[in-house]
Amino acid sequence: MIAAAASHATGSAVWADALLRSFAEAGYALAEPPVLQPAEPFLDLSGEDIRKSMYLTTDASGEELCLRPDLTIPVARAYLCSNRAGQPTGYSYLGPVFRYREGCASEFLQAGVESFGRLDRPAADAEMLALALQATQAFGLSDVEIRAGDVALFTTLIDALGLYPVWRRRLIKDFNRKVSLEQDIGRLAVATAATPNEYEGVLAALAGSDRKAALALVTDLMSIAGTSNVGGRTVAEIADRFLEQSTLKAGALPRDALAIIKRFLAIAGDPRAAIAQLRALANDCRLDIGSAIDTLESRVGFMADRGIDIANVRFSTAFGRGLDYYTGFEFEIHAKSSGLEPLVAGGRYDGLLQRLGSGAAIPAVGFSVWVEAFARIGNPAPSGRSS
Repeated sequence: MIAAAASHATGSAVWADALLRSFAEAGYALAEPPVLQPAEPFLDLSGEDIRKSMYLTTDASGEELCLRPDLTIPVARAYLCSNRAGQPTGYSYLGPVFRYREGCASEFLQAGVESFGRLDRPAADAEMLALALQATQAFGLSDVEIRAGDVALFTTLIDALGLYPVWRRRLIKDFNRKVSLEQDIGRLAVATAATPNEYEGVLAALAGSDRKAALALVTDLMSIAGTSNVGGRTVAEIADRFLEQSTLKAGALPRDALAIIKRFLAIAGDPRAAIAQLRALANDCRLDIGSAIDTLESRVGFMADRGIDIANVRFSTAFGRGLDYYTGFEFEIHAKSSGLEPLVAGGRYDGLLQRLGSGAAIPAVGFSVWVEAFARIGNPAPSGRSS
């Protein structure tokens, strides 16, 4: 089974065999979800980079399907269908995924680990990073750099600032897209000019509304017009756009909030120093973000307990990975000699399983190993066992 899966990557059989053995020894059972998957979860929940690179098809009943572009969602769906759903369970995997990539093969091998149901989140986060580092050792590589962040810190900050819901949604959505985030912060800092347009009446009606009220109004208007979408946009997307425009016309992002966000996003470096800077920011600006900082501090402590060199972790409050379902800890491991692409990458996604159909939120964290990235840097195969 392992050899068959490994055959998808030329010359990687020994690496892959050692990798899966190390995951099994850590207690993670092998999962093998189907290659053909329902497209909707990926279209709704993945980042833009994955959505625009998917291979889609339709079956005889009209259901839209895809070749799996990633293995996290398929493994999560398999977990929810198992008799272990809701209980602490860990899975490993190794298999092909499919994405259009200009100049590169569209089918490539992905390995990884997913941990579901553990309530000791900081400890589980640290275990994932430790296993990810162990994976680099399985490929004979130890000279690596760890890049890390925490989207929950940014979300907590935005909540503490008490911004309009539209601003909150847009800033959080843009967090993983640095150019968009910088542009939005600049745009929100300047009040939109009161330029009349054909939707002026709709914008006025939405002034001060929440998303539910905006969706109801736009649904009524679309129903009257006898359509369910305009230019490929759904009713919800149109409602969000109108609500954004209405909010922007109401005034600018307060300058004090802008200054706080910029100060927050500038924090980077050693995790312990970052924690001190975050506590200073919270104290100076009277922000209720202490719980999120405590979680970060606890996670760093568990990392140190697992023997991870904290000085080798490059933490940044602005770090994000571009996947919409991440809710907390995020990380990438790069080779110091060739660090343009991650060798291993992952993070926490506590909301994903509920969005996939679970009746309650289930904690989840995991990572993916980019086998071809290791192959490209030409590391020697291990002796057969990882440490």
